[in-house]
Amino acid sequence: MSEGRSTILVRVFGQDAPGITAGLMDVLSAGHCELYDVEQVVIRDRLSLNVLISVPDDQTTIRDVLFYATERRLTADFEPVADVPAPSRNRFAVSVIGARVTPQAFGAISRAIAEAGGNIDSIERLSRYPVVSYELAVSGGDQNAMRTSLLETSAVHDIDVAVQAEGIARRSKRLVVMDVDSTLIQDEVIELLAAAAGKRDEVAAITTRAMTGETDFTLALEQRVRLLAGLSVSVLDEVAAKIRLTPGARTFVRTLKRMGMKVGILSGGFTWFTDRLASDLGLDHSYANELEIEDGRLTGRITGTMIDRARKAEILREIAAREGIGLDQVVAIGDGANDLDMLAAAGLGIGFNAKPVVRNAADSSVSVPYLDAILFVLGIRRDEVEADVAENGSPPEIVGLPPI
Repeated sequence: MSEGRSTILVRVFGQDAPGITAGLMDVLSAGHCELYDVEQVVIRDRLSLNVLISVPDDQTTIRDVLFYATERRLTADFEPVADVPAPSRNRFAVSVIGARVTPQAFGAISRAIAEAGGNIDSIERLSRYPVVSYELAVSGGDQNAMRTSLLETSAVHDIDVAVQAEGIARRSKRLVVMDVDSTLIQDEVIELLAAAAGKRDEVAAITTRAMTGETDFTLALEQRVRLLAGLSVSVLDEVAAKIRLTPGARTFVRTLKRMGMKVGILSGGFTWFTDRLASDLGLDHSYANELEIEDGRLTGRITGTMIDRARKAEILREIAAREGIGLDQVVAIGDGANDLDMLAAAGLGIGFNAKPVVRNAADSSVSVPYLDAILFVLGIRRDEVEADVAENGSPPEIVGLPPI
């Protein structure tokens, strides 16, 4: 601090109106102030403007700010600050998502952050519907301790909380890859096929064990596909027509594409269905297993290299390398144990309505039934999505997949 100067925190409150911040800066400029920091929040047209400045000790600037605030029917107060702290080296973005976020939940989140050594610098609401979401800018603290504490808090209060290190990598995601069954779509396709073959219960039991990690995925898939032997390909088209996109899937993909991101699907399911999805949604990459067909019927076998847990991660790395994208710029989304390696390989792994084994391992988790809620984890506000829809239009959600 220079001789004959003081550091002051100026706080201005009141009814918001255009030009308030510009006018205050004119006053501070005329008073030869040095600007250290500024933060402004407007909630329901009520302004809270905080400015940290260095001012001459003659009190002229404080008098002028008071006069300016009175003219604008605002309240201003001043707090001397002994020193200007250096910015924290650790900064995090904490995303909070839920059908509703209660004061008790917000209080528990705040305490968890504080107990991990973090401080909340600002809070921004990202959406009010179809879910409520906030982004908290946090400085200081230990990320692992914070994440562990917040996961416990989220379970108690039925909300989702994600912790990400703030920085260039978070703001420069360029590739999103996701699982298909129970992620991009609401269904487990193999169970729909099994129902048509009269083997639904048998296949569903194997699927459950595979997705929770109790059974090796490759073995489980071979067992389930064998149960489909003899099924006519005409049934595959009937099943494709029944497939339901997850609510918000079109909005999610369209928004990512509008942001210039590449979007792909990595599925342990089947190309008969994923190819249609990729064409319908305009995806950049699509990988799945291929069912063997002879004389118009399933043989009960898969052709080519099976896409299992390890292969999903390999393909993710291959796509990123082909696109010239660093792994820290990749987002992976999935729900089952078969997605664990893929989530671990990505810079950000997100469990979507995930099984406990995935929810506990993923960087973050989203448990609401809307795929576009993941946009809020990426720091995108709902009004930005709506503005894009208003400008560019939005195809309606459809049931079933169109033929290629």
